[in-house]
Amino acid sequence: MFDSTTIAVTIFIIAYALIISEKVHRTIVGIFGAMLMIMFGILSQETAIHHIDFNTLGLLMGMMIIVNITAETGLFNFLAIWAAQRVKAQPMKLLLALATLTAVCSALLDNVTTVLLTVPVTFSITSQLKVDVKPFLMAQILASNIGGTATLVGDPPNIMIGSAVGLSFLDFILNLAAPAVVIFIVTTFILEFLYGKGLHTTPELQAQVMKLKPAKQISDPALLKRCLFVLALTMGLFVAHGALGLESATAAMFGAGLLLLLTFTRDEEKIAKVLSKIEWLAIFFFAGLFILVGALVETGVIKMLAAEAMTITEGSVEATAILILWMSAIASAFVDNIPFVATMIPLIKDMGAMGIANLDPLWWSLALGACLGGNGTLIGASANVVVASLAAQHGQQISFIGFMKVAFPCMILSIIMSTAYVYLRYLM
Repeated sequence: MFDSTTIAVTIFIIAYALIISEKVHRTIVGIFGAMLMIMFGILSQETAIHHIDFNTLGLLMGMMIIVNITAETGLFNFLAIWAAQRVKAQPMKLLLALATLTAVCSALLDNVTTVLLTVPVTFSITSQLKVDVKPFLMAQILASNIGGTATLVGDPPNIMIGSAVGLSFLDFILNLAAPAVVIFIVTTFILEFLYGKGLHTTPELQAQVMKLKPAKQISDPALLKRCLFVLALTMGLFVAHGALGLESATAAMFGAGLLLLLTFTRDEEKIAKVLSKIEWLAIFFFAGLFILVGALVETGVIKMLAAEAMTITEGSVEATAILILWMSAIASAFVDNIPFVATMIPLIKDMGAMGIANLDPLWWSLALGACLGGNGTLIGASANVVVASLAAQHGQQISFIGFMKVAFPCMILSIIMSTAYVYLRYLM
């Protein structure tokens, strides 16, 4: 008779194999795998629900509602044309401009919100220029996770670490902004090398784009004003949510509820239309994934692996910091980084209690590894899955292996650079 740990690991491995093979849609795998964990008694339904991170799902749903209503105003077409005209409608320059915009916004907001705002722009402008959208989406995924590394609010792992340790917004800027900027610059050079020769459009299409009037794309100025007001309020809540004692999901859902109240007060048909546009495939995939990983947490698998890794270093802060950096990066590429970080935080605190006086290198290693590691695979970070889901809605399939061929080497390079940074900054 197999024990619960063996069953949990077997279900988890089979689920990930199916996701990677793409023989079965990842949402189906997530839901069915999660239910198998419950059916086999690995965890109860109540415990499974406890492992579903509503902060992630609420943030996703709230921002999807805001973005879907804002899209009705023509704002994204306006931004697409404006951005294209700034770079003379040259595809490669546009790719780099959108990647930079994504990285900056991901640092100030969070990476999921950012891709929800920028991906519609990307589809609009690439359709205007008739160029392949996939390189643009790849660039934005990578940029969102790199940008999100730089600040407290940029990525959920940073929020968790900051909350547990008492690190401020400024602490993250001073410790992580510099390596994030350098990694982003290097990544843009790689993207230009990979895609620069393949992105072409015609002078005629460029001329057509340059002749367009961005202001004419705004179809509903009154609705746009409401949307911009709610967006500004929501972004302000994101920045101040820690001081206000709010979770980011609360800020997003508050913004969504307020915008619905201001726009479609009693129009049931329009409300239903907006809610129907939520990326439910992504939402249910995340819910299933949280339960799958939660089963590994409940059976002690993640903690056992992490504790064993710590034992290998024999208490050396240098070895432990580098091991945490690489282990969190590789793990976060294949396992959602939120439960992984949740497991690592108490372990690192225990190491402090056992005699390691300076834990700073360990915390920054964990943050760099967990955030940047999300670039390793298509399921490594929330933003990746959201972009893939949006692409599928537009008839563009981003394959797991195709993404990994480009993104995983970029991620490994970013961790090599982070290793040098951690060593020079904290361990010399």
